[in-house]
Order: sequence, then structure tokens, then C-alpha cells
Amino acid sequence: MEQVMENGTSTWSEAFRRVAPLAMGYLPVGVAFGVLAQKAGLSDLNVVLMSLLVYAGSAQLIAVGMFAAGMPPLTIVVTTFVVNLRHLLMSAALAPYAKSWRLREMAAFSFELTDETFAVHSTRFNDGDVRKPLSFRINMLAHCVWTLASWGGALAGSTIPDVKPLGMDFALPAMFIALLAMQAKNGLHWLVAGFSGLVAVVLMQAGLDQWSVIAATVLGATLGTGVETWTRR
Repeated sequence: MEQVMENGTSTWSEAFRRVAPLAMGYLPVGVAFGVLAQKAGLSDLNVVLMSLLVYAGSAQLIAVGMFAAGMPPLTIVVTTFVVNLRHLLMSAALAPYAKSWRLREMAAFSFELTDETFAVHSTRFNDGDVRKPLSFRINMLAHCVWTLASWGGALAGSTIPDVKPLGMDFALPAMFIALLAMQAKNGLHWLVAGFSGLVAVVLMQAGLDQWSVIAATVLGATLGTGVETWTRR
């Protein structure tokens, strides 16, 4: 029993350690979302429920902007779905490592999967660390941080006139740069990252914002696979 408790405590401790870098990005962005949602007319309860049930930072920010602009509900739902299509790719990429899990466990894990936790899990799984308890605890902690930050932003919405002067809008890109630096271990990784970034920027400049991430992901993965296959010949 003592060994089980010790292992459980150790797993929680490791989960906190792995989520800490994510929290540094989630906190300001979550607060920014809460502020914007409050100013768009959403109640504190709706802000919290949105973070609990939708749990998709970029989609939530886009949805709030569309809500404030008076867009039809169906348009908001469809746009959110398109923005989150990349989650299908992320879940599919991690599915082979979770093939021994129960269906409901895979569903729960996929629901709490974000861009940031995907980066953390990808590194872990590739290194052979596929511990189920740690995977769920990382997701749970990250989800809690995002929800609490959103709630805090909603509560502070009336006292923060604009989040841009505070630099909160750059917190998420900064966090992704840090995650990339930790994951890129060789020249091929940096090549794929640079190519994917270039594709995303070009598509965004062309007005294809909603498809930029998905296209960059698919094309970057194709390039990486092709180069890796060619070098092994």
C-alpha cells in the first residue's frame, strides 16, 4: 500500500513538473480569454463552462470574437469545428501508443488533448514512457489551469480595459517556441519545423487562416517522412 501511494505521489509530482511550462503560457492566455469573453457579454458561469466543455484556446477566442460580432450560432459551431480539425491528426498520431487502453479511456484522453499537451505526450511516448496515470494527470492539471485562468480573467474583466498592452497575446506563441526548442533534437526536426512555419505564414497571408495549421501539419509531416525514408536508402 505504501509503495502504491508513493508511486501515485511521484506520478502527480512529475505531472506538475511537466505541466509547469504549459501553465506559464496557459495563465496569461486563459486570463485574456476570460477578459474578452466577459466583455463580449458572457457570464462568469458560461466562461467556465466553455473552458470545461470546449477546452480549445484558439477556438474559444475565435468563438468569443464571433459571438461579440453577432454571428449566427451555426456559423460559430462550424468555424470552431474547422479550427479544431487538427485534433484528429494529433489523436491519430498518439493512438498507436494507447491501443491497449479501453475505449472510454482513449475518448477521455483525446478530449483533453491540446496542442501543448500533445507536444508533451509525443516526447514522452517516443521515449518509451507510456504510463497511463501520468498521461491523464498531465491532461487534468493542464485543463484545470486553463479553466481557472479563464475564470480569473472573467472576474477581472471589468478592471482590465485591454489585454494587448500587457503582452498576454504573445504568451501562447512564446510557449510554442519553447516547446519546439525542447522537442527539436536534430536537423530534420528543425527542417520540418521551419518548412511548416513557412507554409502556415504563406497561407495566413493568403487569407486561409483556418486551414493554415492543418495544411502546415500535413505537409510538414509528409516532408519529414519523405526525407527520413530517402536518407535510409
